[in-house]
Order: sequence, then C-alpha cells, then structure tokens
Amino acid sequence: MQILATRHYRGYAVSPSAHALPDGYFSSNLKLTRSGIAAHPAFYEFYSLGYFDNEADALGHSDRWAQDWIDTRG
Repeated sequence: MQILATRHYRGYAVSPSAHALPDGYFSSNLKLTRSGIAAHPAFYEFYSLGYFDNEADALGHSDRWAQDWIDTRG
C-alpha cells in the first residue's frame, strides 16, 4: 500500500492511499483527521472508494473524493 503525502485542506489532514488487490487492480482508500480549537477531534476512514487499473489513479481519486467530502460537509 502506498500513501500519498498527507496534506491539509480546510482544517483536515488528508491521507489518501491505494491498496493493491490480487487481481491487479488498486482500491482507493482515505483517512481524514480534523482537530482544532473550535472543533472536536475527529478521525474518519473510508475504504474501497473505487477500483482502478493503476495506483496513481487510485490515489488521485482518493484525494479528489476527500476534497469533495470536506467541501460538502464543511
């Protein structure tokens, strides 16, 4: 499993990852962590957001999915 470098977006630490599957595909996964003065610490994990032919596409999907989730949740 490769983890893309953690980045920060709107108060969340975003950690996308990809997991290689036996059939050659890659599952996109995601960990989000939020902490701050006004917010209670929160940790979210999302698995198998999608399946892709290569690791780079899986990581990119996880990263975009995180941004969309954060933007809609606030």
